[in-house]
Amino acid sequence: MTAQASSSGSVPASTGTVTTAVPARLDRLPWSRWHWMIVIGLGTVWILDGLEVTIVGNVAGRIAEDGSGLDISSAQITGLAAALYVAGACSGALFFGWLTDRHGRKKLFMITLVVYLAATALTAVSFESWWFFLFRFLTGFGIGGEYAAINSAIDELIPSHYRGRVDLIINGSYWLGAIGGALLSIVMLDTDIFAKDVGWRLSFALGVILGLVVLLVRRHVPESPRWQFIHGQGEKADALVSSVEREIEREKGRELPPPAGEITIHQRKSIGFGLIAKTVFGRYPRRAVLGLSLFIGQAFLYNAITFGFGTILITFFDVPTGSTGYYFAVIAAGNFCGPLVLGPLFDTVGRRIMISSTYLLSGLLLFGTAWLFDRGSLTATTMTACWCVVLFFASAGASSAYLTVSEIFPMETRAMAIAFFYALGTAAGGISGPLLFADLTESGVVGDTVLAFRIGAGLMCAAGLVAAFLAVKAERRSLEDIAEPLSAAPDPSGTADSAARTG
Repeated sequence: MTAQASSSGSVPASTGTVTTAVPARLDRLPWSRWHWMIVIGLGTVWILDGLEVTIVGNVAGRIAEDGSGLDISSAQITGLAAALYVAGACSGALFFGWLTDRHGRKKLFMITLVVYLAATALTAVSFESWWFFLFRFLTGFGIGGEYAAINSAIDELIPSHYRGRVDLIINGSYWLGAIGGALLSIVMLDTDIFAKDVGWRLSFALGVILGLVVLLVRRHVPESPRWQFIHGQGEKADALVSSVEREIEREKGRELPPPAGEITIHQRKSIGFGLIAKTVFGRYPRRAVLGLSLFIGQAFLYNAITFGFGTILITFFDVPTGSTGYYFAVIAAGNFCGPLVLGPLFDTVGRRIMISSTYLLSGLLLFGTAWLFDRGSLTATTMTACWCVVLFFASAGASSAYLTVSEIFPMETRAMAIAFFYALGTAAGGISGPLLFADLTESGVVGDTVLAFRIGAGLMCAAGLVAAFLAVKAERRSLEDIAEPLSAAPDPSGTADSAARTG
């Protein structure tokens, strides 16, 4: 028996079946202060991630010097330590992604931030190389869990009309942290201010302090009502959405329009790995190919450029170690401007055109940069300018990879789908990438660095071609319309959108 729905929300039935208007109620909300709280509470952690990763890249040369307090080489930091960080992120994404779908978004995005902050703090007090490597892995473990928990929560809380641009800008905010990390490293590497064994440690400590502030803000971010009504908490979902509606009506000074529709759900507590795999690869094989292609392409392009960024400037253009931060701040600004400027187009022009074009443009531009570099036509300044243009488009494309896998699979598999594609794609590009590109960019041979650029550019272009054929037209559509929940009761009219049922 299916419960009858009230006009405002969810009425749980004794059979565990519920009819709810919660998704439609969330999607028809106008932008408000409540949504800004979601963005600040969840999105700011990417700033911390960008801050820390950039600091590591920029202080690698200093940590490798005598007197830093660690017996470690620059290649080990940009190669082995970077690969361990990504390996941790992949492992954390899978582990915490499973827990996120099982126990809720809020619990896990609190836990993962605590793990991330604790590991970062312990990195700052590294006294041996093995300690540094261990806590780089654990820092990645925490941030991988953040990707799964936060991206699923963002997409489930943000109205469909704004979902694309908000998701892109939040993921792109990583580069605001990168700008801060680049500029901060300039100060921290100045031995007139801090000793060699102190400055790099304080850089990590500052990230921890900022993270604690984010933790305080995040306490006010609610659980996803979409997760609640599927997992037997329909009354809580209804109460939460009702409180948000009242708050927004007071803010806007008008009543909200009625929701567009309802959905009937057979509530369940958890989803097994077998059903998740069957859903992702059996029910949506084309979408699985799309997600994997997007993640592998962006992972290799970014590793081709960013992990060896400082080394390339130092080796080929004689840029002093303490000055690489200025150059990195410039390309980080280009990275942030990409999602900021192009983000709205993903909701208006559409996903397929924007995803494929950003991937293809960034790949072709990197091929052009490789050609100019091979000819010896670039200086440190013009190389940085080329990278900045490449990453303007690549950043929007890379952010759309997270958006894509978080919205094209059913609600019950969302966090695990994000975790799986992030882990598999990033493992392919993010573990092998640093190990491969560290050797290529540190060899001092122009041809080796050109090869690194071409590998990244080629895979980015290939992913763009896949998107041109397989990308899903998800703009301005409800998540439940894009991919029907596994728990949804059959549509008695038989008129459900077939696009939500097939790959």
